[in-house]
Amino acid sequence: MNAHAAPKDTELIASILSGDMRAMETLMRLHNRTLYRTARAILRDDAEAEDAVQDAYLQAYRKLGTFRGESKLSTWLVRITANEALMRRRRNPRPAEAPAHEEAVSERPGPQEDAERAQMRRLLESHIDALPDPYRAVFVLRAVEEFNVAETAAALGIPEVTVRTRYFRARALMRDWVRGQIGTTAEAFAFAGARCDRIVNAVLTVVAGVLAAITIAACSEKPPRANPEPASVYNHEQGDQNLLRERTVNQGESERMSY
Repeated sequence: MNAHAAPKDTELIASILSGDMRAMETLMRLHNRTLYRTARAILRDDAEAEDAVQDAYLQAYRKLGTFRGESKLSTWLVRITANEALMRRRRNPRPAEAPAHEEAVSERPGPQEDAERAQMRRLLESHIDALPDPYRAVFVLRAVEEFNVAETAAALGIPEVTVRTRYFRARALMRDWVRGQIGTTAEAFAFAGARCDRIVNAVLTVVAGVLAAITIAACSEKPPRANPEPASVYNHEQGDQNLLRERTVNQGESERMSY
């Protein structure tokens, strides 16, 4: 097995559920860019998108024990993120202005080439931001993140035919606006190291607090010592474990939405 290969979804989930925070960090660094772009496409605001991703990770962590592998982990995470972003947009429906992006376009300075790339990327991002709300997230997932139709439909909770229609219309609008000036969408809404680190550190801090609270609760709720039959002791301990697991999964449940 390749030592540098990404861990399987099942391996990551099992490690996280066992309390391995390095596995949680790995999961976030694998999916950060996709989730940020999804939230950004819905909210059109860098800071709000970052907050939405953090909250989505916390929801995913609490519900991780319910993940059954019926879809890819990335699709499941995008769905949670899209729901969180949609709730935020509905709470604050005023249109957001397209902000100036704070992240660097490239880590390697090359004045002329980098300046041209930055200009083209800003043009691309401004046109993506100008797409109608229903089209924007579909376009980002299909054209930027390269999700297929089925994955996009599952992530946004809409029919595949709707994905095809919205993507077709979004591409038509982009062609009319850009007229061949941009050959690729891969660099749109770049996700540089500073933002990635902020999200990872913020989520890990909260998760560590959740684990500490569960540990304290487990100690404080330990029943008085008695002399039950061996089978009763076993069943009681199993009940404590199930109670703590249920408490963790149920904490922070949010309403599922369709985009």
